Amino acid sequence: MRTAEIVRETKETKVRLAVNLDGTGKATISTGIGFFDHMLDLLARHARFDLEIEAKGDLHVDFHHTTEDVGIVLGQAVKRALGDMRGITRYADLHLPMDETLTRVALDISGRPYLVFRTEFRVAKIGEFDTELVREFFQAFASNAGVTLHVETLYGDNAHHIAESCFKGLARALRGAVAIDAAASGEIPSTKGALGG
Repeated sequence: MRTAEIVRETKETKVRLAVNLDGTGKATISTGIGFFDHMLDLLARHARFDLEIEAKGDLHVDFHHTTEDVGIVLGQAVKRALGDMRGITRYADLHLPMDETLTRVALDISGRPYLVFRTEFRVAKIGEFDTELVREFFQAFASNAGVTLHVETLYGDNAHHIAESCFKGLARALRGAVAIDAAASGEIPSTKGALGG
């Protein structure tokens, strides 16, 4: 079973997260941020990860610390659950349509963290959620999962659709990249013989 559980506690947040990469998309999410919970639920369901997240943060300040710290812990958990990454497909890319919006996501589970995020929002908030926090989550995830991640919204108008296309695109890319390649199930998918450095 490719699973991991992490608890991270700081003066700003406490996050407990458990992930099963070979799950069915079952999610139990509680961050105190309704829109963010919705995005994380979408991520779990479309990646087919079983995901439990309980986060308590300084929401009286703003949503930044909680959003970023959940991204940190999710990245760490995915990395731990992958182990030595033997047999994974490693690469995945797709175009994710969401009504009038189209977002392209490409992912390499390389061990080299890098984010290219070319998505713009025309509004500052979706409900009470700051749209700039979408990028903060993706940056925290990519850095801590050790993945190279490119996200680009090619076009779109509705901020909710844009954010949702990014999260669903990440989910579908993760689903493809962590899948075991039956033709190379015992191999590490790198000419170096190792991933992660």
